[in-house]
This record gives sequence, C-alpha cells and structure tokens, in this order.
Amino acid sequence: MNRSLFALQQVARRTISSTAPRRVENKVAQKQKLFQDDNGLPVHLKGGVADALLYRTTMVLTVVGAGYVVYELVTAAFPKKKN
Repeated sequence: MNRSLFALQQVARRTISSTAPRRVENKVAQKQKLFQDDNGLPVHLKGGVADALLYRTTMVLTVVGAGYVVYELVTAAFPKKKN
C-alpha cells in the first residue's frame, strides 16, 4: 500500500514538472489601455463588434422576455370564458 502511494506521488510529480511551459503573450496591458481610453464609449462596448453584438442580443432577449412575462400575467389575470 505504501509503495503504491509513493509510486503515484512520483508519477504525479514527474507529470507536472516535465510538461513544457506555454509561451502565451500577456495581453493585460493592451486590454487595460483599451478599456481606460476616454473615447466616449461605455465600458461594455469598448471591446468592439463582439461586445456590441452581445449587448444588443442581451437587450433584445430582455425586452422579449419582459413582454412575454407581461403577456402571461395578462392571460392569467383575465382567463377565457367557457361557452
């Protein structure tokens, strides 16, 4: 039991320490500069076309959802009469 635990620790240590490090460019400074520029845009639209699309989609879904809730409340408040 003890031997298998030691072997598992050794394998885990080898796996973690032997992986090649990723070389990813740090883009934090670029993003900070972009979002801190005073260009008259609100912060939720400074990311470009993707942010604008996500914002508009969210607003459309919010308005449609609110309209549907109002519709359901009205139909629940005034049920149809049976003949």
